[in-house]
Amino acid sequence: MGDPANANMDIEKYSLKHAQQLMREFFGHSTFRPSQSAVIQQVLAGKHAMVIMPTGRGKSMCFQIPALLGSGDDLTLVLSPLIALMQDQVDGLIAKGIDATLINSSLDRNEREKRQEKLRENHYRLLYVTPERFRKPEFLDAISERRIRLLAIDEAHCVSQWGHDFRPDYSRIADIRKQLGSPSTIALTATATAECRADIVDQIGLEPDEMRLFHEGIDRPNLRIDVQPVMGEEEKLEEILSALSDQSHLESGHNHAGGTIIYFSLIKTLSRFSDLLLRRSIDHVCYHGDQSRKDRRRIQNQFMSGERDLVLATPAFGMGVDKEDIRLVIHAETPGSIESYYQEIGRAGRDDKPSRCLWLYDQDDLMTQMQFIEWANPDADFYDRLMFALEHHADRC
Repeated sequence: MGDPANANMDIEKYSLKHAQQLMREFFGHSTFRPSQSAVIQQVLAGKHAMVIMPTGRGKSMCFQIPALLGSGDDLTLVLSPLIALMQDQVDGLIAKGIDATLINSSLDRNEREKRQEKLRENHYRLLYVTPERFRKPEFLDAISERRIRLLAIDEAHCVSQWGHDFRPDYSRIADIRKQLGSPSTIALTATATAECRADIVDQIGLEPDEMRLFHEGIDRPNLRIDVQPVMGEEEKLEEILSALSDQSHLESGHNHAGGTIIYFSLIKTLSRFSDLLLRRSIDHVCYHGDQSRKDRRRIQNQFMSGERDLVLATPAFGMGVDKEDIRLVIHAETPGSIESYYQEIGRAGRDDKPSRCLWLYDQDDLMTQMQFIEWANPDADFYDRLMFALEHHADRC
């Protein structure tokens, strides 16, 4: 691989003015937001950045614009957690005439090989992959011939939240950086606590003072956030029906209601409310982790296209839901954390138009979250039973 230091020297000659020209040409915006320009200058100087920026404020441009600068040999590699998320971004870039692609398990072998060959031939300015792709020798061989100028880690909170258990390859980010020649790195997310930010920097393999923090805050002035105390499912249903019929959260003169998401913690609760809404002839779709991948994709596409405008969902309906006109997000059950809540209401009002976020607070829902915490932190007796099963019933395991 080429020397990232030389690559960084190549791009320092490009001014922010040139970056603004590219933004106008490809994205149709005349100026950067202040935080965007500061992040882009940091990246163009070959330094590392952590970007905490509210949903809809243009985080992606902080690495997409630098990717368009420099020589044609340079590649910006984007680590993205979900196939749907990277597909949406790549489709949008290609529509703008930007040479971008993705390589993931959604492609058949022939298509993957074609893209890897084009990668060797210096095609593509941006390449989207998941961390798991670095376990594939043929991918490592293809990318070894490219100069990686910038590593972008999208939805960077996944490094901390997923790397320890759910997706262990997220804990290999430091090794991946070394394989790429330790390029400049930018980590981006809508929200991350101080503890999460520190863990991200550590997992990336950098010292705290090596990664400059750009924190724009979490305020979204166009979102109206309401918390409504309720007792029992009857009151919840009444509030949901009222919210669905209430158009007061819409911008004056805006006659299209846009999309609505109703979040549930448990699939069984979601199913009960689905039945209740169907009895009232309220059309909707349901999305949860027990469905097949094909069904989830079909339902998401129906919602994104506007074919269906109401979805009942568990938190599995998350990243990759980049629909700009979601006008109403209801939490019918208490979310797992403030961070989860912020991520989920972040799907509302991405077009900066007024949208409503309604949390139906029932104290009994706290027991569900307490159970989730208990399941995630087993006691010593559980581990004793686990060891017994491994030792005496290994064949069943």
